[in-house]
Amino acid sequence: MRILHSVIQGEGPDLIILHGFLGMGDNWKSHAKKFAQAGYRTHRVDLRNHGQSFWDDEFSYDLLTDDLLNYMDHHEIEKTIVLGHSMGGKTAMHFACSKPDRCEKLIVADIAPRYYPPHHQHIIDGLQAISPENLKSRTEADQALAAHFDILGLRQFLLKNLYWKTPERLAFRFNLEALSNSLDMIGEPLSGTEQFTGPTLFLKGEYSEYVTLADHAIIQVHFPSARIETVASSGHWLHAENPEGFQHAVLPFINQG
Repeated sequence: MRILHSVIQGEGPDLIILHGFLGMGDNWKSHAKKFAQAGYRTHRVDLRNHGQSFWDDEFSYDLLTDDLLNYMDHHEIEKTIVLGHSMGGKTAMHFACSKPDRCEKLIVADIAPRYYPPHHQHIIDGLQAISPENLKSRTEADQALAAHFDILGLRQFLLKNLYWKTPERLAFRFNLEALSNSLDMIGEPLSGTEQFTGPTLFLKGEYSEYVTLADHAIIQVHFPSARIETVASSGHWLHAENPEGFQHAVLPFINQG
């Protein structure tokens, strides 16, 4: 059985963090440290085809949920708090609805249970246009990415996935081919019958359009106990753009008895 790679910090109730598309657990390093300091055993997980976890041609929310369950069984976790951002949030929703007895609390960051049209194609196209194995340095990689992405923050996010596969050869940690073939699946909604009635917190970025007022109704259908809160002065990357606001929203929720 293949087990997801993770970094585990702290002692206490388990809190598993699931990153978004093209991300990795390391994106959540500072938040995981703060949750650990607050008394939780935090798990920064790399989902399949991301980070240091295994690669596979198959990619679906059912498989991502199975991977999470296998991870929990491997680490002897009976029940956990799960926090997911974007694609990781969709995975967390699927997990909570399919295995409510394994989910203590659910936190979903800037994604709703509805359908989202594919919108990552331009990123995939840009990544496929460069050949990391031909690049000699991270500076050269940034210059190659700059031809496709003028937003520095996006380039820095993508460059975090670059590593030295050998002393002379750079490579991306994510499985670009498998992920490029899965773009339609990323936006899939929850089915009409799925529901999790346990404690749930949805967080949206103030400037993000991923979760709108119109989404509140469908959130309540699937998650009748959900609270929906806004993290001020942030967009889709709310945990990175306002980390203090994000912590101030999450900690009281997970600390509630």
